[in-house]
Amino acid sequence: MLRDLPPLAALRAFEAAARNLSFTRAAQELFVTQAAVSHQIKRLEGHLGLALFRRLPRRLLLTDAGQRYFAAAREALDRLAEATARLRSEPRPDRLTVSVLSSFAAAFLVPRLARFRARHPEIEVWVSADDASVDFAREEVDLGIRYGRGRYPGLRTDLLIPGEVLPVCSPELARDLSSPAALARQTLIHDDVGPFADELIDWPKWLKAAGVEGIDAGKGPHFSHANLALDAARRGEGVLLIRRALVLDDLEAGRLVAPFALVLREGWAHYLVCPEGRAGLAKIAAFRGWLLAETARYREGAGAPEQTTSDVS
Repeated sequence: MLRDLPPLAALRAFEAAARNLSFTRAAQELFVTQAAVSHQIKRLEGHLGLALFRRLPRRLLLTDAGQRYFAAAREALDRLAEATARLRSEPRPDRLTVSVLSSFAAAFLVPRLARFRARHPEIEVWVSADDASVDFAREEVDLGIRYGRGRYPGLRTDLLIPGEVLPVCSPELARDLSSPAALARQTLIHDDVGPFADELIDWPKWLKAAGVEGIDAGKGPHFSHANLALDAARRGEGVLLIRRALVLDDLEAGRLVAPFALVLREGWAHYLVCPEGRAGLAKIAAFRGWLLAETARYREGAGAPEQTTSDVS
């Protein structure tokens, strides 16, 4: 059955204005302008085809029709508010919000979340892809996954995946890479790492560790985000230096290959963090246990890098 109902915004404006007998106080209550309230009232009066208010020079009064409609509108809005409150109070899946670097979310976390949902269907995971550090005191976030040194005062910190860096490229491009020296004939793709570049491994440091000289390590396209750099590598536009955790699925699927054995380990790693006082909550403990198991499986499959270093200067 098609109901002839007024717009909800207009009904709310009318109810507030009729209760306060003031467009100004109604606007303050609804956090809109007085003009917006006036517009909604005129819209409602147009919908009904009659006047709801008598607009006097210094007063606002309800017409007879307005008084009758106000009683009905107030009852309808009260019933809707009560129904909303009841729905919100009903049991629902326990929500868990995880703040995570967008690159790690896309490459590692999201492809594996189905396994967590299968094990814990009662927990509703909300993934907030954000490269900024999470402020647990101000944001409604339960857990954070960050790439750093592992020093997070006041937070429970778990190592997830060490920062292992290696070159990757398309299978077609790999045919021309018999040794690292062959990179002189290739385009180098750069995943720019922002203000902490001096502490992380880039092409100059990797080429130095590989014993390769005479290559302009700064040449090639630079990307501000790992996902963009990965797209370029998958299309065969060059060779990308990237953290192995971000290309695990690409390597397993054959979309990318690692043409060289040399893998360098940075002093940084992916960590799971949460406030110490909340670490024992059931939903947090469940996600933490699952993710630690997933990353342990990754570390076992990845094996030890050929070369590790905490000093990448």
